[in-house]
Amino acid sequence: MSRSTTPTFRKLRHRGPAAVLACVAAVATVAACGGSDAGGGGGGDEVAVSLITKDSTNPFFVAMQKGAKAEAAKDGVDLTVGAGKEDGDEQGQVQLIENAIAAGQKGILITPNGPGVNSAIEKARDAGLYVIALDTPPDPADTVDITFATDNFKAGELIGQWTKGQLAGKPATIAMLDLFNDKVVSVDYNRDQGFLTGMGIDTKDKQKNGDEDKTGKYDGGDYTIVCNEPTQGAEDGGRTAMENCLTKNPDINVVYTINEPAATGADNALKAAGKSGVLIVSVDGGCDGVKEVTDGVIGATAQQYPLKMAELGVKAIADYAKDGTKPSTSPGLDFYDTGVALVTDKPVDGVESITSADGSKICWG
Repeated sequence: MSRSTTPTFRKLRHRGPAAVLACVAAVATVAACGGSDAGGGGGGDEVAVSLITKDSTNPFFVAMQKGAKAEAAKDGVDLTVGAGKEDGDEQGQVQLIENAIAAGQKGILITPNGPGVNSAIEKARDAGLYVIALDTPPDPADTVDITFATDNFKAGELIGQWTKGQLAGKPATIAMLDLFNDKVVSVDYNRDQGFLTGMGIDTKDKQKNGDEDKTGKYDGGDYTIVCNEPTQGAEDGGRTAMENCLTKNPDINVVYTINEPAATGADNALKAAGKSGVLIVSVDGGCDGVKEVTDGVIGATAQQYPLKMAELGVKAIADYAKDGTKPSTSPGLDFYDTGVALVTDKPVDGVESITSADGSKICWG
């Protein structure tokens, strides 16, 4: 799919809410706020860092930006915030990485939009920048210095276990609403394959979506996988994907979604088709998503903590710039695990969870 490659980009110098609001640029707009050094090199003893998210509209990445700004203000970090035009815009992120290198910054925090950014990350590291991935580990993992992320496979596994428990042996007719179908991204296959594993469905290559048997047995009953449709992680993409799946089989009773915007779109499509009683599960745990659990739209979601990812990432680069201290990965993993919790108001025996009331106290967005 051809996409515009102009990145969203804005410079924030921590001058308060009015300045931040003045800096909110429309997608594809390039703007600089505060300070004459628009290149982002920073001045004095400040450590100059770029945060590059997948987009600037998904509440997950908006929360990540918020967490990074707060931590930057504490740590004396001169933070430049940029994003791709949309989820999947690799070239927009490449340009922002090039900007950080040219500005002589100390480090980059990035949620990679795909493997197309790997060579630019390697170039940044060769130039001496410390690069940390947030939320989405690149493939291979050592493309960056370290990743701060949820265990996305575990997140998928939790919602799969919950779904299995809710079905209680009834046949499962499943729609898989993934992120992409034109590129391989770890967050995409980890959540998808984790969900199927949690259901007790045999997967073949755990780094590939859609290669499992389309019919067979899950842990408790029979299953049919109707579709693997891309959503781009967006509400309109979720609706279109669900509509496509319903044309293949109108009897879908389980919908896995890559994130909560996609879940909202899927629910809209189901309502438009007059469908009710369908189990929708998702991953993210934003405040809007948790409310949809409360309202019964989403049966269960695996909550992540993007503010924590960003805060840890900013602090790690600040510490590295000061004295060379490097963060460590979690035991047994090739990334630092920032945690996950299943949020549902319909608990399943043997699957640890918290209520939507509890989830709303620690949600974001």
